[in-house]
Amino acid sequence: MNLGVLFDIGLTVPVFGLIGISLSILGSTTPTLFSQQLIFFLVGIFLFLIFSAVDFRIWSRFSWIFYIFSLFFLIASFASGEVRGASRWIDIAGIRVIQPSELLKPFVILFLTGIIIDRERHTILDKLKPFIFFLPILIIIFKQPDLGNVLVYFLTFIALELASGLPLLYFFIGAVLSGVVLPFFWFLLKQYQKVRLLAFFNPQADPVGIGYNAIQAMIAIGSGQLFGMGLGRGTQSHLLFLPEYHTDFVFASLGEELGFLGTFAVIIFYFILLLRILQVMEESENNFGKLLVIGIFAQIFIQVFINIGMNLGIMPITGITLPLLSYGGSSIISTFIDLGLVASVARVSKNRHTLLLK
Repeated sequence: MNLGVLFDIGLTVPVFGLIGISLSILGSTTPTLFSQQLIFFLVGIFLFLIFSAVDFRIWSRFSWIFYIFSLFFLIASFASGEVRGASRWIDIAGIRVIQPSELLKPFVILFLTGIIIDRERHTILDKLKPFIFFLPILIIIFKQPDLGNVLVYFLTFIALELASGLPLLYFFIGAVLSGVVLPFFWFLLKQYQKVRLLAFFNPQADPVGIGYNAIQAMIAIGSGQLFGMGLGRGTQSHLLFLPEYHTDFVFASLGEELGFLGTFAVIIFYFILLLRILQVMEESENNFGKLLVIGIFAQIFIQVFINIGMNLGIMPITGITLPLLSYGGSSIISTFIDLGLVASVARVSKNRHTLLLK
């Protein structure tokens, strides 16, 4: 195994920086989950090493296996019953172990990358083929329901299609059709999803009801000011005013306890990480590798943007985790697999350049 990928500063510095902040915040707000989060990180790092050591080009042969695998696990989540009105997890021995919509993100990107690269562009059907096969995945995730991850998957797909050179006419037609059906989409939403959207437009209309989560998140971030209240001193999370303070609203917990400087450090870490991913894309001369890295960049960027946005009150509240910061094994493992694939692309590109120099 080539351990050199561990010393890619653009990957390791932001990743271990985020790990340190995640463990610090979790140890402060929810110490009972600290050991589990640490185990998730260790498993994630192990999988990162595995996927970074394997030549990424091999995975293009298994695109359809990833597709069938993804559909199976997404459907399997319905067999475990509902938790708070949602069927998003696979239970083992009565314990919520896997959230397929999180864990499968890198595998769906591998499938989409493979089918887009292999697509012939002779007919309209050829151009629509990736979306036709991708649509069942979106429908299953929507039915769970998991609107947040529907957005992540769909926007990642759009990024892949744009990067692959699909004519803009198709996106224009899709936008027009979306505008026509969007009003009817409202009636497909669950009640709590409608409430979240209404709260986004006017959270103050019902500060103890539909606007509660958004208001408490903004209060937590604002109360941290420049330096924060200090680890263990955040009132919003410790007194349970802030909901989901270790998952969806971990950024608000961070802002309260570590202040603007803590949140700024997190944003800088994400900036360095995303910049390095883009550099890997530019350095790769393999079309499959380029598209794969673009998909991973889009997925991580979308999650970071939406999660931080909803904590700041500039985006609707959705159940989207903050990569490498929020508590949760499925999200952490998925992100490390993503980064392992990026490291593999970087390693193959570096080896090729080394051979050319010789």
